[in-house]
Amino acid sequence: MTHKTILNDTHRALGAKMVDFGGWDMPIHYGSQLDEHHQVRRDAGMFDVSHMTVVDLTGARTREFLRHLVANSVDKLQKPGKALYTAMLNPQGGVVDDLIIYFMSEDWFRLVVNASTREKDVAWISAQAQAFDVQVRERPEFGMVAVQGPNARAKVLGLLREEDRAPVSKLVRFSAREAQTVDGITVFVARTGYTGEDGFEVIVPEAQTVTFWNALLAAGVKPAGLGARDTLRLEAGMNLYGQDMDDTVTPWEAALGWTVVLDDVDGSPRDFIGRSVLEAQQAAGSARQMIGLVMDDKGVLRHGQKVLTANGEGEILSGTFSPTIGKAIAFARVPAGEPGTVRVDIRGKEIPVRVVKFPFVRDNAIQPGI
Repeated sequence: MTHKTILNDTHRALGAKMVDFGGWDMPIHYGSQLDEHHQVRRDAGMFDVSHMTVVDLTGARTREFLRHLVANSVDKLQKPGKALYTAMLNPQGGVVDDLIIYFMSEDWFRLVVNASTREKDVAWISAQAQAFDVQVRERPEFGMVAVQGPNARAKVLGLLREEDRAPVSKLVRFSAREAQTVDGITVFVARTGYTGEDGFEVIVPEAQTVTFWNALLAAGVKPAGLGARDTLRLEAGMNLYGQDMDDTVTPWEAALGWTVVLDDVDGSPRDFIGRSVLEAQQAAGSARQMIGLVMDDKGVLRHGQKVLTANGEGEILSGTFSPTIGKAIAFARVPAGEPGTVRVDIRGKEIPVRVVKFPFVRDNAIQPGI
């Protein structure tokens, strides 16, 4: 059965081309994926991300539970509204999912998890929570709209009541707060995103999501589909779950080592799921690594293409033509070590590619060395 967000009819009325995305009927574009990509890089665009799932955790031991559940340290979250990007791991160190955690209060933390892994995630979290007497509540009554781009924050601020504009404008990255729109809609505004641009992800009561979307349209924010979201996030060096990582891939192998905190502030080991595997892999060195590639020749790098390195074969994970750079870019997982001269097998031809550091693009600027 295909799921639909509350904005499904709105997308169709705007002329969106709809596709199946992990069991959800979602817009891939509204006419031109390229124009939508540039709209976000240069001005402001909005995405329906209501298929993502809000999960609230409550209980006296919620922080203790999250210290056990995720690889990053929730002890970084000390001020209400602060957020943390992290991964849940299985006992083998593989990524169950990546997610954002918001600290609401000591007995209430909010998670936002991926749409395609919703059922698996909620089941996994619920099973682990039992030992900590933590209540797990999925919140399907919320919609979510991501507004991204250099002018995105100003557009959203213009929809808020005057007394909320200053507090929301002062939000630093990875922080959030409640606010009200001029129409009286209570929204949860987070300064986060998946495009490499500034902006907000806004959680809205489902019953008011269409009204909020239409207010953004009236303010000049143009809609963008999943196609532009994918090219934007890859340019920004952000992983896509199920393509760049999954439950067989550890954070070390997915270039997510920066999200792993093995030890507490006092130096004592953190006892989280998968820790022993990560510790052993760190000591021995990962057999695989994720690298960024740019192809100067014409063509497109695509998922599944064979990558040839000095240490053996790997494969393209996410690959696309970058509208901002004007060249094909990709993530690849290859054997660990200095890769040497790298080539990609494209229809039987070995095409040279350059290994580069990612992100490829940040805040509408092509990064050095790209």
